[in-house]
Amino acid sequence: MQGWLEVYQRRLVVRAIGDVLDTKRRDILQGRTPDISVEGILSAVAAKLTAITSCQLRPVINATGIVIHTNLGRAPLGREVLNNVVAISEGYSNLEYDLAAGARGKRYVHVHQHLKELTNAEDTMVVNNNAAAVFLCLSALAKGKEVIVSRGELVEIGGSFRVPDIMAQSGGILREVGTTNKTRLTDYEDALTSDTALILKVHKSNFKVSGFTQEVDIEQLSTLAHSRGVGVMYDLGSGCLIDLKPLGVHTEPSVPEIIKTDVDIVAFSGDKLLGGPQSGIIVGKTSYVERIRRHPLSRALRIDKLTLAALETTLIQYLGTYETITQDIPVLRMLFQDIGQIRSRARKIASRVKNIDAEVEVAGEVSQVGGGALPGVELPTYVVRIRPSSMTVEQLQRRLHEATPPVVGRIKDGHLLLDARTINDSEVKDVINALKKKEEGGRRCFPGRSWPPLRPNAVDLR
Repeated sequence: MQGWLEVYQRRLVVRAIGDVLDTKRRDILQGRTPDISVEGILSAVAAKLTAITSCQLRPVINATGIVIHTNLGRAPLGREVLNNVVAISEGYSNLEYDLAAGARGKRYVHVHQHLKELTNAEDTMVVNNNAAAVFLCLSALAKGKEVIVSRGELVEIGGSFRVPDIMAQSGGILREVGTTNKTRLTDYEDALTSDTALILKVHKSNFKVSGFTQEVDIEQLSTLAHSRGVGVMYDLGSGCLIDLKPLGVHTEPSVPEIIKTDVDIVAFSGDKLLGGPQSGIIVGKTSYVERIRRHPLSRALRIDKLTLAALETTLIQYLGTYETITQDIPVLRMLFQDIGQIRSRARKIASRVKNIDAEVEVAGEVSQVGGGALPGVELPTYVVRIRPSSMTVEQLQRRLHEATPPVVGRIKDGHLLLDARTINDSEVKDVINALKKKEEGGRRCFPGRSWPPLRPNAVDLR
């Protein structure tokens, strides 16, 4: 055990030994027969130390078919984006330094011009997520004043955060109009008073209402608001910068389309359909953005240099052609990828695991966009469908979760489905190894750390 003390703090080693002994004692008291040999205990302690000092936040393989999977980290970033994040993070940068002037600069100048170019907005700023963006906008523009919102748009986003709650915390006064399924222009007109600060439209990006419905479009709301001297804000939720009609999606407005309606403020996410890092982007008219920028909360909600580096590179990618954009940005590449490529990837996995103790086949299925974006949109896909013979499907799922790297699929009708849409070509081998129970070994936070040499006669338990 002395070798461990050359690598770990003594209290960590003592804790690991104590935990293992406690576990062995509980097993005995509960009638089980644990391995209580010296070798067995030392091996368990070594495993415990590895577990304690391994990163809990780990890369996983997304085989669910949900492209923007909130629980799995939403939008993956491309290699070019990651290269820039590494370059900025491993040294110093001109984060808030104007190299031309040789004086202090502004943090958001690095993305400001790109956002203006891509959205056609007068002014821009960025915070750490879209909920923060909405909260900041309401705090800066409507504290103590009324904000008119349709009852059909009082949405709840992930984590039980609701528009009425955000409104209350911001100091704005919620004025509900219309009904759950129908809101007319006259409902907004009748609600406008001298106490009105904003008309807020909230895009239904994470649910869909169909049937006997009616809502007022943002262009009509802009005309009404400006005729009465109040502002209009659009919480777009999952922001999109390109036309998704080639994907068969005709209901998702792009940010440039919304800006054309003369809206004053638009807020949207940077890590959903946009495909960048977690961030909340605010674009709109300078008179409104400047008020938001001056609010004290804007500093508390600002993004760090790593997010800024990732966002800037992502926005630069959007300056390319439609074809390069949908290839360079991983989220869009997965959404637009050829169905033949997906089928080929699924067949490759299935053909390599035919000898496992399970029924394995390739089948047609549907993928979801996820991330509170494009509700109801189903994307045709191919999955590897597995029904294990010697274990339950839940046990197989758990085994894949324990693999290195973990593989996360979905269970349907007694089968484990591995959706090839969200599995990268570079991950196919790992998926096959996980199914065959072949692993490369655990991932450590410090893979480059050199371990001390073993003492003479020490047992190698590492």
